[in-house]
Amino acid sequence: MLEIKDMKLLAALARHRHFARAAEASGISQPAFSARIRKIEASFGLPLVRRGNKFQGFSREGEVLLKWCRKILADVEGMRQEMEMSKGALGGKLVIGAVPTALPYAALLSGRLREVHPDLAIEIRSLTSSKIGLGLDDYSLDAGLTYVGAENIGDKLLLEPIYEETYVLVASKALAPRAAGHATWAEAAALPLCLLTRDMRNRQLIDAAFEAVGLNPSPVMETDDFTAALAQVASGTAAMIAPRWLSENVFAGRDSIRLELTDPVVAHSIGLVTHLQQPVLPAIAALRDAIRSLS
Repeated sequence: MLEIKDMKLLAALARHRHFARAAEASGISQPAFSARIRKIEASFGLPLVRRGNKFQGFSREGEVLLKWCRKILADVEGMRQEMEMSKGALGGKLVIGAVPTALPYAALLSGRLREVHPDLAIEIRSLTSSKIGLGLDDYSLDAGLTYVGAENIGDKLLLEPIYEETYVLVASKALAPRAAGHATWAEAAALPLCLLTRDMRNRQLIDAAFEAVGLNPSPVMETDDFTAALAQVASGTAAMIAPRWLSENVFAGRDSIRLELTDPVVAHSIGLVTHLQQPVLPAIAALRDAIRSLS
């Protein structure tokens, strides 16, 4: 049987994808780290790591072992948190994957959570809905903020709706069809648009909204990062379709026009997805409390 410290070494290697950095993060020398990994391989009689001039990933067997290690480590972390809670404190680390449109909410949620539990470290990763599903499946994520109805949510996960995501057109004064009020999807389609790439769930939902009114606009730019889209809007060269949460938190007070999109009004639910297991990780229970406090 593997020791907990061996599982932590494998998890560190998966996280850093580099022997030297994983060894440094684990607090041991690289030769000692590499020797320990080879000892783990010898104990199973299987190659777990693909090696070349540098780390090239895990073998199929290594990925299976890594998944179980992460699950066990998550349970150990839950046990440690439970014991800490009995002393009135919650520490440790909570890793949350969020679709890009939910990042402003994730940041607000993180702040609220740390107001109550200042010793809890929170890591937020910007991921597609499919990668959030994969991260929960292999236990590299503790929770996700994703679209309700995402196809990657399996029967071992719990998805709880949080809020409705509606959409606004964000554009410079020169591009916006009017200074205030509403805009139609047809008016948005006539503008030079910067949209997320087609593999992103947000883009798929926006394309479906355009298709519902018989439109198929060709964006002037596509990106997998909202930061690049925001830069295009700020420069006045393109407009974007943004969730209300994002527009209210990022564009508040900026020199841009925000128009609610109508004809039709489109809304999609964002939810919290977690492992369906008992006992519940104390940090997840605290996360749910923070969500309720924001509603």
